[in-house]
Amino acid sequence: MASMAEETRLAMVRRARKINRALAETYPYAHCELDFVNAWQLLVATVLSAQTTDLRVNQVTPALFAKYPRPADLAGAEVEDVEALIRPTGFFRAKTRSITRMAAAIVADHDGMVPRTLAELVKLPGVGRKTAFVVTGNACADEASRAGDPDHGANVHTPFGVPGITVDTHFGRLVRRWKWTDEEDPVKVEAVVAGIFPKSEWTMLSHRVVFHGRRICHARKPACGACPIAPLCPSYGEGETDPEKARKLLKYEMGGYPGQRLSPPADYPGKPAPALGAE
Repeated sequence: MASMAEETRLAMVRRARKINRALAETYPYAHCELDFVNAWQLLVATVLSAQTTDLRVNQVTPALFAKYPRPADLAGAEVEDVEALIRPTGFFRAKTRSITRMAAAIVADHDGMVPRTLAELVKLPGVGRKTAFVVTGNACADEASRAGDPDHGANVHTPFGVPGITVDTHFGRLVRRWKWTDEEDPVKVEAVVAGIFPKSEWTMLSHRVVFHGRRICHARKPACGACPIAPLCPSYGEGETDPEKARKLLKYEMGGYPGQRLSPPADYPGKPAPALGAE
């Protein structure tokens, strides 16, 4: 594989799009791994997911949403009660401030409904571009969903319809390994990758890359010998290349283990994750 300096931009773009197609074949079921039934729940869950796993968030949010199902409920909550519920996610005091203030802003400025636009979302306390893109790319935009109606159901889709590239730690790590960019700043990474792919691919590309980062292309020891895009990867060999040893590194459904969701979608091939205390 040519180095980044030797590869032309056209060659890099072609290689990047081949990687995306290969990931689409490997993970046809790729999706947001946070459990949610409406836009409000997804917004809160995404804020809570900072510096922890989606699994830990999914284990915590059922009790949180049972007690505070709508923005108005959380806006008026006792801080100590919220902290106790979300403590397992880490940084629980800061996260409590973020989600209660976010709820209050939604009630005061948006009539209790999750804003529809990226510009409005990023003005909410604790909400950055990454969080906003998760919501606009994956949540439903009808009024019941945006208001936090617990009976709305995640299978009722009136999409926000705003594609976005969600640059989390997995996404940033992989696109640098693949030499799509050497940028470290998430906003700059987003801009570079947006120039490689059409908008129609942005949301699903984000899911596929994150799935691959969690399952095969791990931070500490990538399972290179089990990687479906090995021939396209300029960083092949940074991890375990022996196929048998690499397979032992596989996580989640590819290794026979549960994924991140307690309530996975119907087409997910793995087992549901365990509830809090049942690991």
